[in-house]
Amino acid sequence: MIKASSTKFTKIKHGSFFVLCWALLLACAPHDISALLDYVGFSFLGFTGALFANSTGAGGGVVFIPMFNQLNFTDAQAIATSFAIQCFGMTAGAVTWWHHYKVEKTELRLWQGFKRIIAVVSIAAVVGLSSVFYFALPSPSSLHYSFSWFSLLLGLFIVATIYLIKPRKEQSQLQVFDYVFMIAIGLFGGAITAWLSVGVGEVLAIYLILRRFDISMAVASAVVVSAISVWAAIGQVHHDVYWQVVLFAGPGALLGGYFAKTLVGYLSAVKLKLFFAAWLLISGTVSLL
Repeated sequence: MIKASSTKFTKIKHGSFFVLCWALLLACAPHDISALLDYVGFSFLGFTGALFANSTGAGGGVVFIPMFNQLNFTDAQAIATSFAIQCFGMTAGAVTWWHHYKVEKTELRLWQGFKRIIAVVSIAAVVGLSSVFYFALPSPSSLHYSFSWFSLLLGLFIVATIYLIKPRKEQSQLQVFDYVFMIAIGLFGGAITAWLSVGVGEVLAIYLILRRFDISMAVASAVVVSAISVWAAIGQVHHDVYWQVVLFAGPGALLGGYFAKTLVGYLSAVKLKLFFAAWLLISGTVSLL
């Protein structure tokens, strides 16, 4: 009882500290309050994006980028603002999943590769996205079309894995070829992330699911890698961030990231993948229309 009360008090204390910090940022914003209130609706966008991202392993950009395209953001503004919001949401999700691992999964056989997956893919992803920024490598296509086709192909691929691959016993051991593929996923996915603000988490989650690793471990790994990637990217693009949007979408994303793991607990592996695929297919199709 005392431990539960202490935990509750800690959460209240941390929540109060966050509210105070956010209020100070709001007060210091270079716009009057009435003008900033026009952006309140972005709180729901941040919450929805982070909830989806941290429950599937996809970056929040799969929600943010289509919306920003509809609002006529420039490509640079859309990507930078998506990264900034994800710094809130993916970090909250990563901390929540990491706590879940430390408390409940440390000794579990199916999660024994968790830390190694994160370490290998994160390092490669940072190298991949940093190379794109450093060498100013251009995207193969515009953000609009690249994101749309990426979403469609990924969504179709997930559906195929559900209905075409027969279930087998879940894997727990990482093989040598897994490390090779994870390095490639990090490098290639990091480059895609630099161009689209999403990529490495999605590709990693799909690979781990295809390899029959535990679905929750796959999602958790993708979330933590995505969180590290967006923090590595934000320093390169911060000058293009639409901070009025982030001021409201960021707190919403924090809440979404916190509650996402709860959603995963209510969904089966198949439902989770279908949920992920449906969103990708819908967003990709709508973007191409």
